[in-house]
Amino acid sequence: MKKLISILLLSFYLVSTTELYQLLKIPDLIEHYCEHKTLNPQMSVAQFLKMHYDHPVKDGDFDKDQRLPFVIHSAPLALYFTVAQRFEFSLEKNTFKQIGSQKFPSYNINFCYKGFLNTAWEPPKLFRI
Repeated sequence: MKKLISILLLSFYLVSTTELYQLLKIPDLIEHYCEHKTLNPQMSVAQFLKMHYDHPVKDGDFDKDQRLPFVIHSAPLALYFTVAQRFEFSLEKNTFKQIGSQKFPSYNINFCYKGFLNTAWEPPKLFRI
């Protein structure tokens, strides 16, 4: 039973992360070949594959041609797992102390030097000693 589950999980992984999912479109390929075979009974499988994969043309059944395996490729799903070092976060009861009734400084217009903003935009001056 473990072997069956392992094969099943490996199959799911390969189908979802590689181009192996394209093989699931083989019934569409067979069905499309049968449609072409009814229209042209002399068509061989090699001619059919050459027509659809060697130099495909945009014709009336272009939508069906795009559903064939290995015609359209997409980026596979990539999942990355990293194992980080153990991280612990703890709070002690004495970490935060109550401030009480202390006054915080408020904005005071006289506290800021008024010429400070104007000097920031002046070019540097050369000082001689």
